[in-house]
Amino acid sequence: MKLAAWILLAACTAWSSPLKPVSSAEACGRCHRAILQSWKLSAHADAMESSVFQDSLDLAEADFGAASQKICLACHSPLAAQTGDSALLQKVSWEGITCDYCHSIRSVDFAGPNPKAKVELSLVKSGPLKNSTSMAHGTVFSSVHTSSEICAPCHEYRNATGLPVLTTYSEWKASRYAKEGKNCQSCHMYRVAGDVVDPKIRAGGAERVNLHQMPGGHSLEQLTRTIKARLDSSRQGDQLKVTVTVSNQAAGHFVPTGSPLRQLVLDVRVDTADSRHFAGERTYRRVVGDQHGTPVNREHFAFVKAAKTLGDTRLAPDETRKEEFTYTIKPGVQTNIKATLSYVYSPLARTESQQHTTFLSLSKIVY
Repeated sequence: MKLAAWILLAACTAWSSPLKPVSSAEACGRCHRAILQSWKLSAHADAMESSVFQDSLDLAEADFGAASQKICLACHSPLAAQTGDSALLQKVSWEGITCDYCHSIRSVDFAGPNPKAKVELSLVKSGPLKNSTSMAHGTVFSSVHTSSEICAPCHEYRNATGLPVLTTYSEWKASRYAKEGKNCQSCHMYRVAGDVVDPKIRAGGAERVNLHQMPGGHSLEQLTRTIKARLDSSRQGDQLKVTVTVSNQAAGHFVPTGSPLRQLVLDVRVDTADSRHFAGERTYRRVVGDQHGTPVNREHFAFVKAAKTLGDTRLAPDETRKEEFTYTIKPGVQTNIKATLSYVYSPLARTESQQHTTFLSLSKIVY
């Protein structure tokens, strides 16, 4: 091996120890620095250390025992599940959906009740690039990395009662987006200008790399691009009708998707100059219940005990709804109308920012 190759190998393997079949994201970041920094901003990177998840994990273990940990860790710390690190002693087990998990997936098996990733932990890393080479590890092109299938093992889940708790993958598969060849990566890992490998290690040209920040429901940009709304009003005598048109214009799945506890909330406030105040609300969500039909309002209960879907008012892909509210207000009275849309992540989170975010606000004044 040439001297330059030895220098490159040392640079890409943290200079002091060879790359291991299961390595920390920090080791990968020695070569893939820009990708590492982008991934660190993702929900995938925070999947294990998130305080909301940790609280839910504690509640699950308290209510259902240690066995429930396996359900949660399968997606929130998949390498811990793969390596048997149930005590979470390894650093990589705390890195959530980390580099060596995704880039060790070779295929996805849909034969069982839940999609299952076939993972090969080795020094050969799989990915979406053809003819790529590395001096630090082997590389293999993986067609599954170019399809939505790679997302299915964690975004499609049927619990022990048989209830489909997570249905994002199947929602996408039934949409026009799947028929048009627009996969999950088209919206959540679109290509951006960037360096696959740090230019200090390997000189490159104008490269395009999948965005590893993977913006989703926690991204204001993603929410405002996906959900559109219009505020209108009309009068019939003393009756003021407020109409809010809400559309899911850019998501290839229902909104909200994922955990049944997530909600999209439309809030309407009407304030008059003579100090009267009115309100209205619409909630878009999926409600699940236990075998007796009692609504489930805790996340870990949904994943373990939910057995029925009691209602579903979410916005399907390309769906538009007109929400109407009527108030008795005489003509000529100055009236301020305000409509806001908020995304509720987790009603049981401890801080307001973890609970929800308001991403769209509309207002108008009428007389």
